Amino acid sequence: MVKSLSKRIGNAVALLLAVLILNFTLIHIAPGDPVEVLAGEMGGATPELLAEIRASFGLDQPFHVQLLTYLGNVLQGDLGYSYYYDMPVTNLILERIGATLLLVVTALLFALFIGTALGIASAQKRNSFLSHLVTVISLAGFSAPVFWVGIMLILLFAVAIPILPVAGMVSADTPSGSFAYILDVARHLVLPVLTLASIYLAFYSRLSRASMLEVLESDYVRTARAKGLSRFLVVYKHALRNAILPVVTFAGLQFAQVISGAVLVETVFAWPGLGTLAFESILRRDSPTLLGILFFSALLVLIVNILIDITYRLIDPRISAK
Repeated sequence: MVKSLSKRIGNAVALLLAVLILNFTLIHIAPGDPVEVLAGEMGGATPELLAEIRASFGLDQPFHVQLLTYLGNVLQGDLGYSYYYDMPVTNLILERIGATLLLVVTALLFALFIGTALGIASAQKRNSFLSHLVTVISLAGFSAPVFWVGIMLILLFAVAIPILPVAGMVSADTPSGSFAYILDVARHLVLPVLTLASIYLAFYSRLSRASMLEVLESDYVRTARAKGLSRFLVVYKHALRNAILPVVTFAGLQFAQVISGAVLVETVFAWPGLGTLAFESILRRDSPTLLGILFFSALLVLIVNILIDITYRLIDPRISAK
């Protein structure tokens, strides 16, 4: 297992380097000049001042020089300096990443546990009301765009049922560091989590249902039933362990999609995370900040995939034995 993990980490480092080069190249060739955007924010600038700003950020250098300088800085832990926020990109990301992780991890766990539970319950009673309800929820979740779900929830809870906050992460009058602060953040978290989890809840419920139906028809499950074991032991001790393997695999693969979905959800709900920061950076052509966010996102996805790989091996000992 140690040898396999070392190989996975080596591949992850190579992939991360490729992501850095690709991101830098794509942003470099994208239309728009960050210096002109800065000049616009300043109310205009002379050609001499534009050239001075361009030289101060190293933007007057050839592409390969800028790329090598950027890679060298990243290897030293320096993600650059934000053109717009006038502060190190690392500090900007560290300020926002907590809010994004809180949203993404909560939504993913909610979708994973609730979706799996619904799928397993519906698999045990194929033609029941619950099974049909799970099918309807899945179709609705797959069909509705995540930003549309968010806007509908905002309209519902801002106009018809005003019991939950529809924007921000915490109320301005809530004292920080108190229990009331935690409760206030939890209330603000409800709608963004429901929005982000909606599509993945549908996916996990369908996947776990199909996987459980297949496992329940296996010979070893029929043998367990023939031995007189209770339904609870057959389903949750023998069948669940194999049925959940595809769900765990897709949870790791979909982590990147959840992060990309968080960009839309954070923008709709004004959630102060990396998604909102990325959206603002794109509008202002703040390429160092955007590159830093993309680097951090790729790093998170690779770490989660390695952890999922380890979890997969712990759940299924046959993989560790190979």
